[in-house]
Order: sequence, then C-alpha cells, then structure tokens
Amino acid sequence: MSSVPASAPWLRRVIYTSVTLGIAVGVWYFGFRTPPPEGSRSSWSGPRSGSQAVPVKTVVAQRQNLAVHLKSIGTVVPLNTVTVRSRVEGQLLRVAFEEGQRVEKGQLLAEIDPSTYRIRLAQAEGQQRQNLAQAQTARSDLQRYEQLFQKNLLTLQELELQQALVAEREGALASFQAQVDTARLELSYTKIEAPISGRLGLRQVDAGNLIRGGEAGGLVVITQTQPISVMFTVPEVDLQKVLDPLRAGELLVVEAWDRSEQTRLASGVLKTVDNQIDVATGTLRLKAEFANEDERLFPNQFVNVRLRVRTLTDALVIPAAAVQYGSRGTYAYIVNAEHKSVVRDLVLGPSDGVLQSIAQGLQPGDQVVLEGLDRLREGRSVIVVNGASAPPPEPSPSRTPRGK
Repeated sequence: MSSVPASAPWLRRVIYTSVTLGIAVGVWYFGFRTPPPEGSRSSWSGPRSGSQAVPVKTVVAQRQNLAVHLKSIGTVVPLNTVTVRSRVEGQLLRVAFEEGQRVEKGQLLAEIDPSTYRIRLAQAEGQQRQNLAQAQTARSDLQRYEQLFQKNLLTLQELELQQALVAEREGALASFQAQVDTARLELSYTKIEAPISGRLGLRQVDAGNLIRGGEAGGLVVITQTQPISVMFTVPEVDLQKVLDPLRAGELLVVEAWDRSEQTRLASGVLKTVDNQIDVATGTLRLKAEFANEDERLFPNQFVNVRLRVRTLTDALVIPAAAVQYGSRGTYAYIVNAEHKSVVRDLVLGPSDGVLQSIAQGLQPGDQVVLEGLDRLREGRSVIVVNGASAPPPEPSPSRTPRGK
C-alpha cells in the first residue's frame, strides 16, 4: 500500500507535460503556419467557380407554322346506347350472339318461343276469313237489293238496312284485320334483332329463362363506338376563340390524347357547342366526333383533349423548356459569337405545350440554351456540346511532393 503515494507525483508530471506539448503544437500549426499565396489552388479543392466553361446544349430559334390549341379533359361518350329488351313474353329459346361481339343493325340477337304467337295469328286469320266471307255476302245482297229497289220491288228502308249491314261487315273486317296485323307483329317480336350497329356488352339473361316484355335489365346493352363522341369544356374567357371560326364554317380539329399526353389516340372534328354556360364552373360544354375506326376510344374513358382554334403562320418558336421564369419575368439564355451566355427578356406568344412562340426578345438563328441552365450566369463562358457528350472537368493540380 505504500507504493501508491510514491508514484502519484510522477504520474501528474507526465500528464501535465503531455497537455502542454499538445497546446504548443496546436498554436504552432494554426498560428504560425504560412498561408498559401492568394490565387494558388489547394491540392484538396477543385477548380474555382467560374474558371471553367459550362457545357450546354442549344437549339436554334426558327420560324414555322404553330398550331394553337385549347387543352381540356374530356369524357368519351357513345352517340347511341341501347338496352335490348324483349317486347313480348315467353321462354328464351336461344341466344345468337357472343359477349363483346360487334353487330350490325337488324342482326338476330335472340329468339323467344313463337308457338303461342303462331296460334294467336292463326286464330286471328281464321276469324278474318269468316268476316271476309260475311262481308262478301252482305255486298252481294246489297247489289240484289239495289236491283229490286229500282224495280220498285223493295222499299227504301229495306235497302238502307242492307247498306248499313254491309258497312257493319266492312267495319268488322277492318277491325279483325288489325288483330291479324297485331298477332303477326307479336310473332315477329319473338326474333330479337339489333336496333343499332355497335358493340355488345355482357349478356344479362341465359337461354331457357322466362322473360317478360320491357324488363329493366334487358338482354344486353349495345353501344355505338363508330363513330363516337367526346364531351369536354372550355373556359368562358376562351369562348370567342371557338365560336368565331366555328360560325365562319371552319372545321376545328380536335385531338384525343392519353392520360400521360404522350400518345395521340384519335383525331376528329368539333361538332357542336352547348347553348348555355354553366354558371357554377364558368365553362361551356363542347362535343367532338371521332370516326374511331380502330376503336382506341372507349366509352366513359377520360382523355386529354386538344382543340386547335387557329394556326400561327411563320411564327418564331423555341422549345417551351428553354423559357425561364423569375423575378425579372420570362427570359432565356442565348450563346453569342464569343461563346458567352447572354440573358434575353422575352415576350411570349401562344404555345402548343411543346413549342413556345416568341413575340419579342429573339431573332431567327439565335442559339437558345436548352440544357445546362442551372450553372449559367450572365457573361459566363460556355461550350456548346450539341450531339456530343459533355467534356470532362479539368483535373486539379496534384500536390507537389516535398523535396522536389
């Protein structure tokens, strides 16, 4: 136990010496080390900002025709939709269609047991033949009554009675002829035919079931898909852009695009506009019609609609992605003859979403920067790398070994 107190002063001296030596080294390193000359590059840092030309890709401002569109979201709506129902009651003998099949107007879809209706028609035709014979007999008697009346062998009253009987027989004949026609019509209703051309949906009733006339569900739904229409709206402020050319007799082209606006599904024409503006939304409904020969438009499908209202002739255009927006307004970077970036303030015209027309700020042939905008400043040197990969950055100078 006596060795511990004897070693304590020696341990304290070692600790104090180590702390003092560390403080001295820190003071020398941070306080007395000579800083590198200004303008020299550290071996641990890259090239200074602004000392290297920025690689960019450019496009040339050029003149071309530009279609001006109004964009909206539309819904595909069939021109006609029919729920096929039976007009008479009976057992469904057979179904003559496949689900999803395309049918033409008048094509047989199903058949109901016609036995009952054939019997009714036979009864009506038999009664009609009986009435026809009675009417013929009454007409023959009337001819004889007229001859007897001319010979004063018959009174006027008897002649008039026979004339009334003939009229009665002819009335009964017409009435029973209507019954015959009704029976024949009901018999024809046992064959259910397509009322319109279109594509069938799913079958609602199977063969063998007893069906009634006018049932709500029906047999199947036929939807007309060729042609087909698209309903969409435009804001009230754009109303005259649509009505002026439409009333002048122009055909306004309407394009239907998919949800991502990457694929054009179909092209059609504007058919009509609604007769009033929706006060709740401030929009007007429009209907466009598409031939839809390839059936790429499907009923109740949502599509992006582009309505072409006019075409700018010889407009100065650049890609819309080259236009920048900031506190100074709209502008773009161009590359001048000295390969330096220059800011140009722009006055924009109409756009089609991809190309932007420029009213003021650019001239045909100007090289407008499209890519590499994030590092550009006014007057900075640039390297145009259109069609090639950007050059690698300049390597920083390596540290020179001591003693060389």
